[in-house]
Amino acid sequence: MVRTLRVGLRARFIVAFLLTVTLGTLLSAGFIVYQARQDFLETTQNHAIASLRTALNSMAPDLPFPPDSVGLHDLASQLDRTEALSWHSSVAYRDGDPVSASAGAPPVPQQLRDHVQHKGQAAYQRINWKGQPWFYIGMPVAYAHDTELENAGKLSGLTVYTALSLEDDRKDIATLTAAARTATVPALTLALLLALLAARSVLRPVQRLRNAADRIASGELGYRLRVRGHDELAGLALSFNTMAANLQQDDTQRRRMEAGARRFAADVAHELRTPLAAMTPVTDLLAEDAASQRLPPDTAEAIQLVTERIRAFTSMIEDLIEMSRFDARAARLHEVNMDLRTVVTKSLKLRGWSTGDQIQADLPAPIPVSADPRRIDAILANLIDNALRHGRPPVIVTAHVESHTAVLTVTDHGRGIPEDELPHVFERFYRAKATHTTTDGSGIGLALAQENALLHGGTLTAANAPTGGAVFTLTLPLSAPEDSQ
Repeated sequence: MVRTLRVGLRARFIVAFLLTVTLGTLLSAGFIVYQARQDFLETTQNHAIASLRTALNSMAPDLPFPPDSVGLHDLASQLDRTEALSWHSSVAYRDGDPVSASAGAPPVPQQLRDHVQHKGQAAYQRINWKGQPWFYIGMPVAYAHDTELENAGKLSGLTVYTALSLEDDRKDIATLTAAARTATVPALTLALLLALLAARSVLRPVQRLRNAADRIASGELGYRLRVRGHDELAGLALSFNTMAANLQQDDTQRRRMEAGARRFAADVAHELRTPLAAMTPVTDLLAEDAASQRLPPDTAEAIQLVTERIRAFTSMIEDLIEMSRFDARAARLHEVNMDLRTVVTKSLKLRGWSTGDQIQADLPAPIPVSADPRRIDAILANLIDNALRHGRPPVIVTAHVESHTAVLTVTDHGRGIPEDELPHVFERFYRAKATHTTTDGSGIGLALAQENALLHGGTLTAANAPTGGAVFTLTLPLSAPEDSQ
């Protein structure tokens, strides 16, 4: 599997800076070396051509025409002894082979000979011979101007070829190249220091912006950045401060509205609690009369319906009051050391949920916990009631110890919870789409169950079993061994 290497902004900035400086340094050094090489070669070339012309102007007139091989050898020898340059000369007459006075001279390139003979002009060529660079000049000799009129200025048929070693120039160029290469190391070191300083100065505002964003995300909505200067980063800091101010204002307004809504719900619940408490005994008494068939059937049915609605309404009011306690952080635990199996057994018996075809309990071993029995009972009752109403029997209740944690699960065999609704099942007043018209619940039972689990330092999660059905899992911390009963 290919993994993308994550590189920070500072590293990318430094690498980009170094690459730019390295490229610029190499291009500059390469251009300097190239230009120096051209200057060296051009200087040597011009000096050699000028020196050869001067030597020929002084020596060629003394050569008898037509020259023989001895005369050609003498001219080549005189040219080799010229003090201006250390070269090797060869002299040719018409189509004859060049005559050389030095055994160490490289052979005359045939291409240069052909060019000089056909063009009748001086030419030069750079060659490599035995691993060394050489500069060859081919120069035809013309008759002097003081000769007979018909030959003045015409080519005499004599051609001089001079080979000049460029080894010294090559060494000079190699020395310059090595110096340029050596100078690159301190240049890159300096560039690295400059890159670090530049990265620090440029990225420091970005780091401050990140720290400010982290503080805002952690809840410090009043934090603001100090604006320095008038550049783009200063503008970014101003925009960030404006965003933070708007966010703080919106958060304050939201908190105010939420607090008002919670107070309203709590006040309404408390106001309705008293009349409901007074109505409940009356409806219970009427329900007893209806059950004893002392009332007409229609009246009995109406009283039974009113009684059920009042009980559901009373339960919802109690849930709202309990939720207001959680919102006000006034909910308190009354912990006792107990066996979790005892709470499960009592909760089932209290509500008439005896184990059988509808509910099956699997409680194999003692599970010592320190918990509030009333709140654990409320969690379990809500989970089993939901499983019976929205799932299919049998509802299986299991409890065991796993990784030093008490784990209690409630599993039904229904269709399960739709995947798009799983993230919302613990939200307040949320009810599944399929149960909007078939349930009498308030939509806060699971939210209360989760709050009770969190109050114990545990968790409550919802999932779907692989074979179908919903699975609710409650985890609670185990009590210390010396405190368990």
